[in-house]
Amino acid sequence: MADHHPAFARSQVAVVTGAASGIGLAAAKRFAKIGMSVVLVDLEGDRLAKAFDEVVALAEDGVEQVASIPTDVADREALEALERAVIQRFGRVHVLMNNAGIQPGSAIFGPQAAWDNVLAVNLMSVVNDTRTFGPAMIAHGEPAAIINTGSKQGITTPPGDPAYNVAKAGVKVFTEAVQHELRNTENCAVSAHLLIPGFVFTGLTSRGRSEKPDAAWTSEQTVDFMMDSLARGDFYILCPDNDVDRATDEKRVLWAAGDLIENRPPLSRWHPDYTGKFEAYLKGE
Repeated sequence: MADHHPAFARSQVAVVTGAASGIGLAAAKRFAKIGMSVVLVDLEGDRLAKAFDEVVALAEDGVEQVASIPTDVADREALEALERAVIQRFGRVHVLMNNAGIQPGSAIFGPQAAWDNVLAVNLMSVVNDTRTFGPAMIAHGEPAAIINTGSKQGITTPPGDPAYNVAKAGVKVFTEAVQHELRNTENCAVSAHLLIPGFVFTGLTSRGRSEKPDAAWTSEQTVDFMMDSLARGDFYILCPDNDVDRATDEKRVLWAAGDLIENRPPLSRWHPDYTGKFEAYLKGE
């Protein structure tokens, strides 16, 4: 096994959305340390400016190696402008990490704005950014990777935030389709990967807490796991955390699939007639 995915190398170029904080910022820092040129993409503001300074401080060539391009990823035309700006500055892209995400909360019959915003940022920005950057990444012929940040909520779809679940389920399906397309494209050196974080302590998940809960991983731990998984060539980067191991995740995924196979009620993990059965199954009983 190689010690790294071939897309990650000195002087190659990475574009990271949602780069002002959390997993995106941790990834941007990691890429800069490798010696890659890094483009930080997020909404304009103090957070992005601070992130830029932090990444520049880690880059051997400083501001020559790092760019900050404020972009509303929900705007397809803005993504097209982003791609033009990146190509003009760095020539080509080797790593595209679609990581931007929001979680304002939603309800089935709740405000339309919550649905529109979550689907625009968490799903359609991934679709549109991949479709915008992908053709040139294929055309330059060098090893490259597209990494889309999904969620376990898009696989086991727990109740509570349906718009988020729908968006992340869409990211999973879309990224699977992208990888199928890439592996069947002649002379294509681009691979696609689905990052599925566990419980990670970020601004999105902090909910007002200032200290990391014991159960959560840091963003840096998540990026370390991602890089190791990419080196193995994994498509599904299913991250554990300090509370949930892979075996538990696998059982939850299998139970969710079993709803369809066994014709149980949907989301039976949370159905009063099945919660006890699920807990027994989880314990191996």
